[in-house]
Amino acid sequence: MKNLSDLPKTIPVFPLPGVLLLPRARLPLNIFEPRYLAMIDDALKTDHRLIGMVQPRETPEGKDDPCLQQIGCAGRITTFSETEDGRYMITLSGFSRFRIRDSHDGFTPYVQADVDWSSFGADRGAGEIDTRFDRPKFLKTLSKFFDATQLSTDWDSLKEADEELLVNSLSMLCPFEPSEKQALLEAPDLANRRETLVTLMEFAVAGDPSDDLLQ
Repeated sequence: MKNLSDLPKTIPVFPLPGVLLLPRARLPLNIFEPRYLAMIDDALKTDHRLIGMVQPRETPEGKDDPCLQQIGCAGRITTFSETEDGRYMITLSGFSRFRIRDSHDGFTPYVQADVDWSSFGADRGAGEIDTRFDRPKFLKTLSKFFDATQLSTDWDSLKEADEELLVNSLSMLCPFEPSEKQALLEAPDLANRRETLVTLMEFAVAGDPSDDLLQ
């Protein structure tokens, strides 16, 4: 589905604040609400098995329709299992970002969106390379961020990880605000996303009085 003509014009969307999916990354989800169980059932019946992850915006008072961010990322259901209590455990593999042209519901219990894929052709190609990526400097910043936020990780795996996987996985996993997650999603390329990620980590460390900051 690398050609625009092959891509669906309408996809189901899952509005979930603070949750980020990026191209070529993987997002595990635990689905339990009836409307989203129905969404998974319907997506599995399609050839593409795509679901759009998108962050909601605050809905103005008196407005019932969901307000969604304009840009989201679609993922293909690549693993699926059902628990004994009726939940679905799925994995979405990041496929491509999209721009929402219109959203609507009524025919389904979940929201569907008419989407435009044309601005994100690179998402559907080979992995990106960040030629300015300085791994030792990046890991030093990351270490200070993890100390400030009391997070832990497997440092050996981070030292060996491909830069796209490293930057995108951290963008998805780190506890940033929804607006900050959206900024990471909308970064035009991997280098810009890495710069945004570093800036967010530096701000987080700067707010920690126990650290004398990144000099």
